[in-house]
Amino acid sequence: MKKLVNDPSDYVDEMLDGMLAAHPDRLRRLDGTKVLVRADAPVDGKVGVVSGGGSGHEPTHAGYIGDGMLDGAAAGEVFTSPTANELNEMVQACDAGEGVLCVVKNYEGDVMNFDTAAEMAEMEDVEVAQVVVDDDVAVEDSLYTSGRRGVCGTILVHKAVGAKAAAGGSLEEVQAVGEKVVENVGTMGVALTSCVTPEKGEPTFDLGEEEIELGIGIHGEPGTERTGMMTADEVADHLTGKVLEDLDVESGEEVVTIVNGMGGTPQSELFIVNRRVQQILDEEGIETWDAWVGDYMTSLDMMGCSVTVCRVDDELKDLLGAEADTPALKR
Repeated sequence: MKKLVNDPSDYVDEMLDGMLAAHPDRLRRLDGTKVLVRADAPVDGKVGVVSGGGSGHEPTHAGYIGDGMLDGAAAGEVFTSPTANELNEMVQACDAGEGVLCVVKNYEGDVMNFDTAAEMAEMEDVEVAQVVVDDDVAVEDSLYTSGRRGVCGTILVHKAVGAKAAAGGSLEEVQAVGEKVVENVGTMGVALTSCVTPEKGEPTFDLGEEEIELGIGIHGEPGTERTGMMTADEVADHLTGKVLEDLDVESGEEVVTIVNGMGGTPQSELFIVNRRVQQILDEEGIETWDAWVGDYMTSLDMMGCSVTVCRVDDELKDLLGAEADTPALKR
């Protein structure tokens, strides 16, 4: 498999160096770590908002550092959690005295290390709160989780809590907004191919030319169902139907949707899927308040997509529509 890498062991370091070189006025790297923070962190008078996880999901998470979203993001090795020590350093670097909210995808390594980091930071008198995202409706438990996995719905949590913090919300208020998004969001994904990790240089699972995997995660793990190739409309019907069934969205309600690319699918195909997603919602009498289409949370070079639906009220519409200025998302 052809990849633009040098030494695979330098993959994450060199990626972070490249991000800094592209955004020297926005980002700063904590010495001796794989942590990026806002260049002006900590921001006086504002709750800090941080996240992190294994690399390979770009632009998640560091791409969302900036006004209206994250103050810091920690990058682990590919598909591997950052260490508790680095997470602790990030939390302390983003605390301006108002406390720090950690947005955590529900994977055992991330949850354990964020818990430990929070304890370490609290020993240094930093007030810490967490929101754990578990939006993947495909599984109740998985290879790497107790409970559902946290996937693309995490980006909506970043956006909402970041806006609430920027508006001067307290740590308790920012956390409450994050929990509201988690309660109202669902996601399901499909893989047309496996991803290839830089270290191994081979697919993480075998998939035939005429096969696809439904219900995938974002760490190269296989899905919950293998089936024959489906059309874009059939994929959209399956994914959207599962998410709507889980959320129990009713006619007349408003939602925001994300058709998210997994890293190897062209935007043209994502728009084809989005076309059908919006048709389904219209047929159900559900109003789309906003529709996002693009690569928001990827799985290296995997071909495929996920569909996210989030029920919104006036508060969430204000926060999700608020201004944001980050390398990967501007509003």
